[in-house]
Amino acid sequence: MIELQRKARKRLLQMHYEAGAGHIGGNLSCLDALLTLHHRVMRPEDQFVLSKGHAAGALYITHWTKGWLTDDELKTFHKSDGLLGHPESGAHVPFATGSLGHGLSLAVGLALGHKLLGEDRTVYVLMGDGEFQEGSCWEALNFLADNPLPRLKILIDGNGFQGFRAVPPGLKDRLRGFVNVRSVDGHDPEQIAEALHTDFWWSDSRTMQLNSPQIVWLNTLKGKGVSFLENRFDSHYLYLTEELYKKALAEQ
Repeated sequence: MIELQRKARKRLLQMHYEAGAGHIGGNLSCLDALLTLHHRVMRPEDQFVLSKGHAAGALYITHWTKGWLTDDELKTFHKSDGLLGHPESGAHVPFATGSLGHGLSLAVGLALGHKLLGEDRTVYVLMGDGEFQEGSCWEALNFLADNPLPRLKILIDGNGFQGFRAVPPGLKDRLRGFVNVRSVDGHDPEQIAEALHTDFWWSDSRTMQLNSPQIVWLNTLKGKGVSFLENRFDSHYLYLTEELYKKALAEQ
């Protein structure tokens, strides 16, 4: 996985540089989780919803590592007739996402549908910690508290930042009032895969939970892998000049 992570990070930087696109920091914070999910956890029949749609770059690179996208297709990133800055619905993308805070409700609907139809399918959704400014997220969690969907796995990219400020403290504790929360290193494939592979696990509170809705809180670093982007507000919108791109590549 280490070599795959390095290869994917380099290709992500190249794609963003060539497109002159921002949102690099939030893409790098969730890239390792997306790679782990798609290469080590998900089955062909499972579904994934990218709620933090501005991390489309990380999703496209993950699809590229799976052979679902070509290099030529990656070159169309941020072009009107190519791969958009927020994903459109299509192959391996059940919903177009871009307006933040809606992905969880969509994923809940998918998981509920599979449960009612008796289908053996798991739905995974990746959210940003900043998305919980949206009331629709809490409405979905309120539904889950009364209607458990054990085949729904919620991942939260907890890099601590949103567009122009830090994420308000205490979010993880509020989430525990609705569902079970387990924290892992969001850049460690072993921890991520182990948390997602089992329905019988210890929550952060050390209470054993069985077949219950899971939130896997990914402790991540915004701009992971590029020293001058790590843990910085400006990595949200910064684009790479030629000088910065060469500097970032030299660290890989």
